[in-house]
Amino acid sequence: MAPQQRRARSRRLAVVAAAVAASAALASGPGFAAGAGVVRVADPPAPTPTVPTAAATLPAPAEPGPVVPVPGATPAAPVTPETPVTPETPVTPETPVAPAETVTPSAPAVPAAQSAPAFGAYLDYGARGVARIAQLSEWLDGTELRVGHTYLPGDLWHNIEGPPGFLDVWADWRLEKDDRMLVLNVPMMERNEEGVSDEEVRGLLRQGAAGEFDHHFRALAERLVALKVPDTVIVLGWEMNGITYTHRCGPDPEAWKKYWNRIVSTMRSVPGQKFRFDFTPTRGKDAVPWTECYPGDDTVDILGMDSYDQPTGLSFDEQVKEPYGLQAHVDFAKIHGKPISYPEWGLFRNGDNAEYMRRMLAWMDEHKPLYNTVTDYCPHGVWQCGQNPQASAVYRSLMSGRTDEPSTPPTSPAPSVEPSVEPSPPAPSTDPTTEPPVEPTVNCTPMDLGDWVEYWIGGKLCFRLDWWSDDE
Repeated sequence: MAPQQRRARSRRLAVVAAAVAASAALASGPGFAAGAGVVRVADPPAPTPTVPTAAATLPAPAEPGPVVPVPGATPAAPVTPETPVTPETPVTPETPVAPAETVTPSAPAVPAAQSAPAFGAYLDYGARGVARIAQLSEWLDGTELRVGHTYLPGDLWHNIEGPPGFLDVWADWRLEKDDRMLVLNVPMMERNEEGVSDEEVRGLLRQGAAGEFDHHFRALAERLVALKVPDTVIVLGWEMNGITYTHRCGPDPEAWKKYWNRIVSTMRSVPGQKFRFDFTPTRGKDAVPWTECYPGDDTVDILGMDSYDQPTGLSFDEQVKEPYGLQAHVDFAKIHGKPISYPEWGLFRNGDNAEYMRRMLAWMDEHKPLYNTVTDYCPHGVWQCGQNPQASAVYRSLMSGRTDEPSTPPTSPAPSVEPSVEPSPPAPSTDPTTEPPVEPTVNCTPMDLGDWVEYWIGGKLCFRLDWWSDDE
C-alpha cells in the first residue's frame, strides 16, 4: 500500500496563525474535519502521512470517496482527499554510524493471551484513524478491534524517524488496554514513492547495507520506547518484491537482505525494545519471487503477506495455489517456525466480490494469523467504501460479535480453472444498507488553514453564510 500524502505547507506558521485569528473573528463556529483515504493500483501503495493530523470527535464517515493505495501489479502514487504533497528536497544522510557487527537473534514470537481475535483495519494514518476504530467497532455490534495500523511517511528521513506528535495518539490508544497491538509500516528509504531508478536504488541499498542509515532507525526505536510502545509490530520495507517503492528488493536482493538485517540489529540494540519485525511481501511473484528477499530467521519474527483480490478474473482458489501465493506463504512460514499475518488485504480488481470476502475470512479462520487488518477505503474497503455493499454485508455479518472462536468454516480450495473470459464486476447496489452513518451538514463554508493549524484547534474553521443576518 502506498503512503498517504498530505498537502504541502507553503505558508509559515506565523502567517497561518494570523489567518486563524482573522478567520475566528468572522466564523461563528468550527466545522467538521474531513475524512481521509488512500490510493492504490499495484498492491495498494501504503498511506504516507507527512504531518500529524488530529481530529475532533468524528461521526462515522458517510460513504467517503477516499482515494486508495493501489495493489501490486502497477505502481501508483497514493492519493488522499487533499492535494498531494510536492516532494521536498531529500535529506542528505548524516555521517554513517559504525556498522553493527552481529545480528541479534529474534525474540520468540509468542502471542499474548487473547480474549478475542487480533484484527483491525487501516482507517486513516493519523488521529482520525484512531477515532474511527471505536466507530467501526460500533458498526460491528461492539466487536473489539485489538489492532491499530498506521504508516510512517516515506518522503524524508526525518519523518521515517517518527515526527514529533505523529505517533503519540497511536501510542495512547495502544496503552489503554494490555491486549492491544500497534502495527507500524516503516519505509526503508526516503523518497519511497518517487519513481527512483533501479540503478539509484541499487546504490542506496548498498549504502544501507554499509550502515549509512542506521542512525535514522535508532532514532525511531528510541522514540517508540520513549512513548512506551516498545512491543510495536514493525512492518519493515513492505511489498519489497514489487516495483512501487524505493525500498524494493529487486535491484540487489543481497544488499537488500543485509540492509534489513542492519536495521533490525540497530533497532534491537536500543534498551527496552521488544519489537517484532514483520516481513511482508505482496502475494504472488510480482517483480521478483519474495523468497529471494527473505533475510533469514534471526531477523524475522512474523511472515506477513499483502493480499488483495486481483488480478481481474483470478479466483480465490487460484490465489491460494498460484506460485508464491497464499498456500506457499503458509507453508514457508511453517517451515521457518513463524506466525503469519495479513497487514493489508481487501477487494480490488474483481469489484464487490462477496465470495472473495467470505473465502478470505474463512482462510484466516483456518490458518489463524497473529493479526489481520483490512484496508478500509475504496476500492478495497467495507465500512468507509459504499461501492462494495455485498462484500460489506458479508464482512459485517461474519465479524460482528466475534470472541475467540472462528465463525466461518475452513474451506479447501476447489480445482482451479483457467479463466477464459474476464468476468465483469457485479453492479453496485443503489441502496446499500451497510454504509457508515452520514455526517451532518453545517451551514458554513470550511476554510483551508493548513493541517498544523487544524491540528491545534481540533478541526476546521468555517465561515457562516448567514453571519451578517439581522434575524439572529
